[in-house]
Amino acid sequence: MGQKIRAAFIRGGTSKALVFHCTDLPDDRTSWDDIFLQAMGSPDPYGRQLNGMGGGISSLSKVCVVGPPTHPEADVDYLFAQVQVDRASVDYGGNCGNMSAAIGPFAVDEGLVAVPDGAARVRIHNVNTGKIIAATFEVQGGRSVEKGDYVIKGVAGTGAPVRLDFLDPGGAVTGTLLPTGAVMDKIEGGIADGGEPKPALRVSMVDAANPCAFFLAEDFGLTGAELPEALEADLGLLLRLEDARRQASVAMGITGSVEDAGENRLVPFIALVGRPAPYLTLSGERVEADDVDILVRFLSSGRPHRAVPVTGGLCTAIAARMVGTTVHSIARHGEADQPVRLGTPSGVLDANASVNPTADSANSGYVAEYASTYRTTRRLFDGYAYLP
Repeated sequence: MGQKIRAAFIRGGTSKALVFHCTDLPDDRTSWDDIFLQAMGSPDPYGRQLNGMGGGISSLSKVCVVGPPTHPEADVDYLFAQVQVDRASVDYGGNCGNMSAAIGPFAVDEGLVAVPDGAARVRIHNVNTGKIIAATFEVQGGRSVEKGDYVIKGVAGTGAPVRLDFLDPGGAVTGTLLPTGAVMDKIEGGIADGGEPKPALRVSMVDAANPCAFFLAEDFGLTGAELPEALEADLGLLLRLEDARRQASVAMGITGSVEDAGENRLVPFIALVGRPAPYLTLSGERVEADDVDILVRFLSSGRPHRAVPVTGGLCTAIAARMVGTTVHSIARHGEADQPVRLGTPSGVLDANASVNPTADSANSGYVAEYASTYRTTRRLFDGYAYLP
């Protein structure tokens, strides 16, 4: 057998990841990419990662590294790595909100953070974005509680809730809540079969928790109620969306060219948003139009997401609070203290957000104070990851 490294395999929200202690990895961080690729089974031309721990899609091809805090307001550090399935590439350009739910309980269970029994609050420094996430969860007998009655859409069964508060989430990657300085922009829509340019696409580019580009589904001839399989089957649509994502990456200042954006696949996330409408989830459950405030379909690493990236969901809620964005223009609006109900392929996700006006012109008149939601987590097994 090859090299072995201590690790845990953990579900966080609707994702799964190998979680390593920073102290168990080599001091030379240039070797980490190779370790993560081998552990996940990437690159795999068959797209299944059968020779590693990955599951063939972006939400199942993740690595987390946890260690002592390097931020004065944090209890623990957390680095996220998105391992590409089909290429030898590891992206560190953003955070995974779903796996963030696993970090606080992992830190307590591994003895990295000491807390009394009861409602524990662990402050997590996400190294990728430099932001603090406060995780609140129950602890009994010195260990995190996993069993409970809380249900999240996209995960079978129930678990104990983990509340995630993303504090001051604006400018997670670009340093600015609205990187272009505008609540809405237009980018090129591509070329039609006859060689004529298609109409420009309306987009809001928002950087909160992770940078996201929100396009109106109707500009692509869609409703936002489509399921991932339908989106994935339309190769022409996927090419247009990828072209739009690359343009957004350059416009947001994440990459310097569309060629560079093709290599940086993690962020910005791309989202199609649609008006409230009834639809069927992946499990066949019917969601009524009155049960959602907006429909959203995310793509990450080039593939339609089966649920929603948590950071993407929180960014959607923040965008819904800002007048003039694509999200705000079609969303149903309730009271400011009520969560935004996001209609995702797996069901409805509630996301809270506090956005206030500001005189700070750098943020185009808005500041995001926090965004929050609930997830569940479960340790699936631990031991050693073996490298070939």
